Amino acid sequence: MKLGFVSAIMEKASFHEVIDFASRQGFACVELACWPKQEADRRYAGVSHLDVDALDKQKIQEIKDYCAKKKVEISALAFYPNMMEEDLTKREENIRHLKKLIVAAKDLGIGLVNTFIGRIPQWTVEENLKLCEEIWNPIMKFAEENQVKIGIENCPMLFTEDEWPGGKNLASTPEIWREIFKRVPSPNLGLNFDPSHFIWQEMDYIEPLYEFREKIFHVHFKDIKILHNRRKEVGVMALPLSYMLPKLPGLGDVNWNHFVSALTDIGYRGCACLEIEDRAFEDSREQIEKAILSAKKYMEVLIPA
Repeated sequence: MKLGFVSAIMEKASFHEVIDFASRQGFACVELACWPKQEADRRYAGVSHLDVDALDKQKIQEIKDYCAKKKVEISALAFYPNMMEEDLTKREENIRHLKKLIVAAKDLGIGLVNTFIGRIPQWTVEENLKLCEEIWNPIMKFAEENQVKIGIENCPMLFTEDEWPGGKNLASTPEIWREIFKRVPSPNLGLNFDPSHFIWQEMDYIEPLYEFREKIFHVHFKDIKILHNRRKEVGVMALPLSYMLPKLPGLGDVNWNHFVSALTDIGYRGCACLEIEDRAFEDSREQIEKAILSAKKYMEVLIPA
């Protein structure tokens, strides 16, 4: 298993600074944020450590050479918008950028792009599944032609009022995964598995590892802390951020011993990236770097050398 981090937390750093930090601190890989250069509509969105619109053969070779020199692998290119956006113009823009990342991943020899399936929050699951078929089968055909895999993170994207009531990412539960993989039967479509999203949904995050072992392309290490007193006040139908907090691994409710043990059971040897979204450690770049290193120290004890 290769330990890395998601670069989005280092928003103000350049590509070279991100890779230098990863190399200096002994990380094996980095999931590289690659949003288009535009105003972000939420936290951690809009971060771009690689401008795919500026890539040419020379730039591609420079990136590959620099990563090889620093001994840091790019685990995946990352872009997490709503691919099933109801606004057709925004949807087309998101899909267009995703396809650029697919080509870039091929050219850079990375082979993986991480994203969301997307969802129209006001539609039922069945309505969204039909739209998923329509949108994602052509995307996956394009990905297959470029020999690139797509890792879908299982975050429901249900945190703000505009995402209510269904969230903006359909691929949030194992039951829905089965339907998506049935309706979009591409071998190149899989999961970027994050156990923290199962915590506040009160779901099992261990057993799905065994069922979907062949579909796990990438892993996120992030924690969630449930504020039980708050949930007693607002109930489970409230916006989740009113009763839970994203935390560094080890400071929340994920049982990391059990999770990593299950990953070793299924023979997972891919990249596992720390996703830092703990607001208690965002006061400065120094605090952010300390948070990354604190999470690294905690998780590397559990990961077999």
